[in-house]
Amino acid sequence: MISTLQGTHHNVSDPWGLGFMEFKSLKRSSKLSISQSLATLVKLTFHWTRSPTTFMGSATEALDAAPKGSPRYEAALDPWMSSLWSILNKINPKFFPQGSYLAIPDMKLIDQPKVQITYHGDDNVDSQLPTNPDLKWIEMQIGWARSMSPGKFTHDKTRPGCFLKMIKNQPLTRAGCGKDVRHFEFEFVSSVIEYVAGGVLEVLPSQDSAAVDAFIQRCSLDPDALITVHPREKDNHFLHTCTIAKVPIKLKTFVELTMDVASASPRRYFFEVISYYATAPHEKERLQYFASPEGRDDLYQYNQKERRTVLEVLEDFPSVKMPFEWLVQLVPPLKTRAFSISSSPSAHPNQVHLTVDVVSWTTPFKRKRSGLCSMWLAKLHPEQSIYVPAWFRKGTLPLPPPSLPLILIGPGTGCAPFRGFVEERAIQSESNATAPVIFFFGCRNEENDFLYRDFWLSHSQEGGVLSEAKGGGFFVAFSRDQPQKVYVQHKMRENSRAIWKLLSKGAAVYVAGSSTKMPSDVLSAFEDIVSTEGGLSKESAVRWLRALEKAGSYHVEAWS
Repeated sequence: MISTLQGTHHNVSDPWGLGFMEFKSLKRSSKLSISQSLATLVKLTFHWTRSPTTFMGSATEALDAAPKGSPRYEAALDPWMSSLWSILNKINPKFFPQGSYLAIPDMKLIDQPKVQITYHGDDNVDSQLPTNPDLKWIEMQIGWARSMSPGKFTHDKTRPGCFLKMIKNQPLTRAGCGKDVRHFEFEFVSSVIEYVAGGVLEVLPSQDSAAVDAFIQRCSLDPDALITVHPREKDNHFLHTCTIAKVPIKLKTFVELTMDVASASPRRYFFEVISYYATAPHEKERLQYFASPEGRDDLYQYNQKERRTVLEVLEDFPSVKMPFEWLVQLVPPLKTRAFSISSSPSAHPNQVHLTVDVVSWTTPFKRKRSGLCSMWLAKLHPEQSIYVPAWFRKGTLPLPPPSLPLILIGPGTGCAPFRGFVEERAIQSESNATAPVIFFFGCRNEENDFLYRDFWLSHSQEGGVLSEAKGGGFFVAFSRDQPQKVYVQHKMRENSRAIWKLLSKGAAVYVAGSSTKMPSDVLSAFEDIVSTEGGLSKESAVRWLRALEKAGSYHVEAWS
């Protein structure tokens, strides 16, 4: 493509000309719609404007250097987008059949929300509402609410796959150590779902009822109003998943099940829209500033850094009176949270276990924050009759056959899937010979956060799955129990011969845990071990491990 375009009369430093010329060529030779053609032009222009001699070259460098969502990222993107709209409007005004206001950075117009709300009278639906709702009714209600939501939920994520009841809530860390990790056990109270060790459980958390009530009151909504939510336009993205509910649901129920009002931070567009509904001049001015390119840094400090919630933003701008349709569209959707399963169904029939780090932190302005789902689970008590909506799905760590040697690396809560692996292999070893397993675990202190200490030690003793007698091993890195930090990669290098012995026998590698530096540090340790013990150059060791990964024998499941 480069040689062809350079042979034309367009100058290489004119990215718009190059992009548009190729765009016209494609348009003549194909039946692209206007939207497809615009998308093609944007992609072509973006490709050609990566030269540092052009305006977009410097913007691209800024985009590459800045994290997505940061003010620097948006500050670089916004001018380019404004330039794009302006030039497209000059090329062909038909690209903007509803008007050229899209090309004006300080546009004064606002579109209609993508959803519309229908309110139903009590007389039409009261007789259909059950007086004592059962699990089936709750399941249908969750499905109706989430199928009507504009949030991008897949069809199989509307109705829960099952309901669970907590039967155990056990702290795994010492109180006051600065970490709170819990072991949760659940039993099925609806249909029993078959799962395998190494799978993932997704949980739909409940929001704080007081926060939901405060949101409804702040927005002057009727919590008992019976509503259905519909797409306003036929091409709306959620039309395919939005089914007409047989029974309307209460507004409060819809908010509780679909709108994250007191945990997630709103996006920039939220501030732009609510600026139109602010009646106090100083609030309108502040919101418009937040939505402008000049206000990106301040918005980042106010919103993202402080993790302000929708409820907090609305309370900070009390003159804003926003239609519920806009709130339904712009409030972040209530998402399920995914956790690695830490049990084997063979060891615990009718149960599923989770190992959860209860997330909490302090913002730069000393606000206390906590994870919505992990904190909700931590506050549940087994004696409570609370049903947890859940979905099972396959994880990225496939359950290994009993004949496959394993090298497991799972510091912190990364040990969760491997607890299930060890339980599964222990049961398999009762009737058949099983291959060796080496497990590397890491934590801060032996006395504070040695998760499942008794479990690992029992399986590493004589005859256990992790015992040296069976060719395995269990090694722990306590990072803060000595002046010099010790991590799992250090323990790996100390036991390089045992690792190489299993690798030589065709062992599979499983790595789970934090997605920060740990996965790359572990891979670097493997490269050193393969190079040293295998007598290979560093380059050959890298290729050897890449081949292991391509063969499906090097698995990583990491999370932030």
